[in-house]
Amino acid sequence: MPVPKLGHLPAQTPLALVFGGPSAEHDVSIVSGTAIAESLMASGYPVEQWYIELGGAWWRLPDGHRRAGRPQSDYDDPSTLDAAGPLSAAEALDGLAGRERPPLVFLALHGPFGEDGTVQAMCESAGLVYTGAGVTASAIGMDKAVFKRLCRGLGLPVVDWLEVRATRWAADPIGVLAAVDAFAAAAGDVRVMVKPARLGSSLGMTLAHRPDERAAALAEAFRFDDLVLVERYVAGARDIEVAVMGNEPDALEVYGPGEIISGHEFYDYQAKYTPGLSQSTLTAEVTRVQNAALLDLARATYTAIGCEGFARVDFLVTDEQLVISEINTIPGFTPISLFPTLPASGGYTFDAVCSRVVDLAIARDAARVRHRPTTADLPR
Repeated sequence: MPVPKLGHLPAQTPLALVFGGPSAEHDVSIVSGTAIAESLMASGYPVEQWYIELGGAWWRLPDGHRRAGRPQSDYDDPSTLDAAGPLSAAEALDGLAGRERPPLVFLALHGPFGEDGTVQAMCESAGLVYTGAGVTASAIGMDKAVFKRLCRGLGLPVVDWLEVRATRWAADPIGVLAAVDAFAAAAGDVRVMVKPARLGSSLGMTLAHRPDERAAALAEAFRFDDLVLVERYVAGARDIEVAVMGNEPDALEVYGPGEIISGHEFYDYQAKYTPGLSQSTLTAEVTRVQNAALLDLARATYTAIGCEGFARVDFLVTDEQLVISEINTIPGFTPISLFPTLPASGGYTFDAVCSRVVDLAIARDAARVRHRPTTADLPR
């Protein structure tokens, strides 16, 4: 299938690539962002790179900046990279928006602030065009509790879960553990997965094998969020992923399924980002029925939250069941990430995927312009 085009203008579209961010997924974003920047520069885009430090300050890196094998810790002090700053988010975005020709903002941020609708809303208010999902879809996709409630309400298969708030845990830990005991007993497995509700990369996530491990698992998850999910453990589940690109529900491109073979008991942070520990394949061995179901559910999930641009939908699959794990509205672009490589079956290279994300942002903005009201449209 040929790679589709949407008025692709690599030499004429200025881009502001934003990465880093005030999130526990900060270091992963450095890997994704610098890889995307190099790809876009190689494709001929004029790219300026904006790095957000953990404290939230924005810095503009020198033109043509390349990571060149630097460890993520080298970005802890952006001044050593000859970056210009620091600026507040408002100063940076207002400066971009105030240009005679504002750039398109390519968001390569992971986790809270970057993937939860916050920076998307800031771009909207500044009048800047940006890549990926909008405010609502980003917020829903980041919040696993809201996402699961929505999926279940629409009849989409998700793992049973229990929600625990930090205030309840602080006030009544014995009562919370009793509720988790009852939940596990009803699920029929003493093991439970415990995770922060609004974070990715498996940070703060623990597989509690026994009841005496649950308190520590909850405490670990509460280090990252004030809402925690306790999920039924899906024994023997395979980690299956599907890539989706597109703005219109009836014109989505869906690629995969691929599979992650974790080097640990589950696909935790170390298993995800330690080179050589885990393996992946772009062609998961599933039945034809499972394959069709995975692609259909990926489309349905993407459409359910109103996603645009691109996303990765993750599944847990056994011989007996197939359930949606989560959706990532800004998936990783790291060397081991499946999202940018799964579209190879559609003729895409890594560079073409990055360019396609830009094209889709331009197309969405063009569609929005046609529906923006003028004074003639106001009832008076």
